[in-house]
This record gives sequence, C-alpha cells and structure tokens, in this order.
Amino acid sequence: MDSAVTSTGPLGPSLAAPLVGRLAIVGIGLIGSSIIHACKARGIAGTIVAIDRDPAVLERCAALGLGDERTGDLAGVAGADLVVLCIPVGAFAAVAEAMGPHLKPGAIVSDVGSVKGSIIAQTRPHLPAGTHLVPAHPVAGTEYSGPDAGFATLFQRRWCILTPPEGTEPAATALVEGFWQAMGANVEIMSAEHHDRVLAITSHVPHLIAYNIVGTAADLETVTESEVIKFSAGGFRDFTRIAASDPTMWRDIFLHNKEAVLEMLGRLNEDVAILSRAIRWGDGDTLFDLFTRTRAIRRGIISQGQDAAEADFGRRHAEGAEGAAGNPTSDKPAGA
Repeated sequence: MDSAVTSTGPLGPSLAAPLVGRLAIVGIGLIGSSIIHACKARGIAGTIVAIDRDPAVLERCAALGLGDERTGDLAGVAGADLVVLCIPVGAFAAVAEAMGPHLKPGAIVSDVGSVKGSIIAQTRPHLPAGTHLVPAHPVAGTEYSGPDAGFATLFQRRWCILTPPEGTEPAATALVEGFWQAMGANVEIMSAEHHDRVLAITSHVPHLIAYNIVGTAADLETVTESEVIKFSAGGFRDFTRIAASDPTMWRDIFLHNKEAVLEMLGRLNEDVAILSRAIRWGDGDTLFDLFTRTRAIRRGIISQGQDAAEADFGRRHAEGAEGAAGNPTSDKPAGA
C-alpha cells in the first residue's frame, strides 16, 4: 500500500492510482455513504456507483454528491470490480439472486453486515462461477442512519473483520483488506463462526440489553415518560443512544445470529444470578471484585484507541459537523 500513496492529508493517505477501478455500493445509509465519502477523499476508487431502491435516498445522494453514478436497479453492479452490500442481514439472499447475473467474471462481492455465517449462506449460492465472496464487518458506526449520516473518517482506527470462506482466492481477500486499510481501518481475519460468537457478546447482546432496559423504563407505570427523560443519568442516557439504532437492521441481526446470541444470553443470565445473590446477601467482596475486573476491561478499550477516556455527555453530538461526524467512536448499529 505504501508505494501507492501519493500524499497524506487531514483524512490520511491518498492513493496515486485507484485501488478499485469501478466500485458499486448497494444500500446508501450510514455505512454506505461513509464508504463513498472515504473513497472519494482518498482516491480509492475510480468510479463509484451508488445503488439504492429508495428514490428518496437516491435524490439525497444526488444532492450530497454521493457517487459518480446513481441507480435503483441492481443491474448497476455490471462491470464493477468490487461490490459492497450495505443492506439488512435478512435481505442478502434476494439481493444476491437479483444481482448475480449482472456480475462480471472476477468481480469481488463483499458486505458490511454484523452477522457473517448467515450472510455467507444466503449469498454464496447466487454468485456465478468466477466471482469471489469476501465478507467484511467494519466495527464502526453511530446510532444515526441514512445518506446524510455518513462521513469520511468513520472507519479511521476502527477494526474491520474479514471472514473469507474456505477456498477464497487470496488475491480477492488481499484486495478487500487493502480497501479497508486505505480507509484507515485496522483489519483482522477470522472464521465466520468465530466472528459471530465474538460479536454476539461485544455488540449484539449489549444492544439487546439496551433495547430491553429502555423498554422496561417506558413500561413502568410509576415513572412518567417526562421523569425518565428529565432525570436520565449517564447510564440510562447511553442505553437510549444504543437503543436508537435502526430497528430493521437489529431485528435481522438477532434472527440471523440467534444461536450465538442465545448462548451469550444464557451465560449472562448465569452471571446476573450470581450478582443478584451477592446483592441480596450483602456480599460486598464479590461486587467489588466484579467491578474491579470490569473497570480494567474499560481501561483496556481506551488504551487500544477504541474510545476516549473523557466523558461525552452529548457534547460531541452537538459539535459534529456532518450529522453523526461528531460521534466517531460510537458503537456500530450496522449492519453493524
């Protein structure tokens, strides 16, 4: 990659020549639009095709200058060297079937989904011989959605996990790895099964807990809605941020990663039972030991650059220049 760098600006290195000649992005939400912004800013792709079935989204793309070409037809993937699917997990089979006949020989199909096993199972049967599937998951995002939410630095210093199926052409994997590195991401390669187990506990279950806690608070008859909002302390406020993520995307994530999520929920229930018993019987040592261990984990997240140590309290949200640009360290929703 270094030999292809021609200059370094505020958004990182720009390439002397495009890494991808023709790039098609299917689904122009937060992640899709951020990819387009990053690729345009760094010269990663020669031509970018923005594809979305929603005419209103395409209209916004035109207004925002997202994509060199825009279409609502999946035939728009024709001629693309790399196709990145930024769509809900449950839509992959239908989209792959519809676009498959239009893929050129040698085309690479990737994605940004938060579940990998199901995506591979849905997509692979519909791809013609001579094409390549290299699934990817950028662990980055915000609670915002839509083409207006994207920004070029979303992936900087974030992790992107690749899960190429066994037998994938190494050159195809290398291109997708270089693609994400060019946008500023750190890349890790693992199996789809391992990915789904890891993300179940680091992302999926936390989102499920957030949805549940916010829903429970809303259902409490002894607390009015105004009191919940008025007296939101840091913990509940942060839960509401996560629970504001796209409902379609998260519905599909839980349905398509249910085995791993249910396994992690089982472990969580066991740990909650231990915690409940410690509180009931006044076992302060157990509580202190747990809080000490979890504090160390939080410090590890900060030391690895995955979040900042200072309190947020909503300030960066208000200071963001482009929609969610003020909150580049939030957990991903996305398709996540």
